Amino acid sequence: MKTLIISGGNIDVDFALAFMEKENYDYVIAADRGLEFLRRAGRTPDMAAGDFDSADAESLRYFEKRGVRIRRFLPQKDSTDTEIAVLAALEEKSTEITVLGATGSRADHILGNIKNLSLALKAGVPCSLLDAHNRIRLIDAPLTIKRREQFGEYVSLLAFGETVANLTLEGFFYPLQGYTMTCDDAVGISNRIVEEEGRISFSAGRLLVIESRD
Repeated sequence: MKTLIISGGNIDVDFALAFMEKENYDYVIAADRGLEFLRRAGRTPDMAAGDFDSADAESLRYFEKRGVRIRRFLPQKDSTDTEIAVLAALEEKSTEITVLGATGSRADHILGNIKNLSLALKAGVPCSLLDAHNRIRLIDAPLTIKRREQFGEYVSLLAFGETVANLTLEGFFYPLQGYTMTCDDAVGISNRIVEEEGRISFSAGRLLVIESRD
């Protein structure tokens, strides 16, 4: 089951609407203020989750009247609203998760949402954070990105939480062979795919994969 989470960060409306028109999702979860975007867009989620300290009360009542499943938490909770939504998506047996609205002006929220990718990775479920300029994924196994399908021009790789062993990049402008990437290593920033596909392989560790466009 493909699940879309609408979080409360900054959302490029035109990009988000075009993306939602193009992609078909089986289940939609609004995380707190994501309710407001969905109401303006004329879309109804299957679930809304969070403490709703950011969403306006009118939007919450609007969807409650339409029978949307509401999972309400106290503001003094230990998890962020987006984390709650990701966990809910996993409970619903999602096989793929995409999060819109996970980026914005708050660096702490962005980093927290990036850490949420670990929840899906541990469950074996592909998850990505998406905005108009970036697609962010966390991987622990080899990945091939077809050039015609990549998101943007640049591909950046960062070791996430642990050292990445034997990192090899093929089909990239800056190739690597058996490289050991530590968490304070920036050698993987702003690479580009120059062949039909870019191949990323490694024997241990986790990699943050960020596809970007200006």
